[in-house]
Amino acid sequence: MKELNLPSYSFKITGDGDSMMILDQIRRKYVRLTPEEWVRQNFIQYLITEGKYPPGLMGVEVMFKLNRLRRRVDILIHNRQGRPIMIVECKEPDVKIDDKVFDQIVTYNLAMKVPYIVVTNGIDHYACKVDDENNKYEFLMAIPLYEDIC
Repeated sequence: MKELNLPSYSFKITGDGDSMMILDQIRRKYVRLTPEEWVRQNFIQYLITEGKYPPGLMGVEVMFKLNRLRRRVDILIHNRQGRPIMIVECKEPDVKIDDKVFDQIVTYNLAMKVPYIVVTNGIDHYACKVDDENNKYEFLMAIPLYEDIC
């Protein structure tokens, strides 16, 4: 798998070639190891290890409805009261983070109403604080620590 702009983590990987599987500790099952899944699993470890995000308050590939369409959030983080506080959109490393990617997560946030959004392709990471009242987004200099957003 491609080297990412994240610390190196250890994973349980099985299979070979196109049938490689990686253990997702949040979903507690092996999932197909695609380039996007590689980014997702590394970013989950980054959030847990560096950001001190509690694994028990994270959801992966969480389904929700938006205008009667079923959508899926890559990573959904809750506060200790169970309210969603951050969504993370993961793309594979070769996908450029552009307006189209931001439009996707902003659209998802119309349903989720979280105060923080993050977009990553494993190379570039962008975090924003959402200002719903003024319909604005403030780009942050770093991915916030869990304790700083609760």
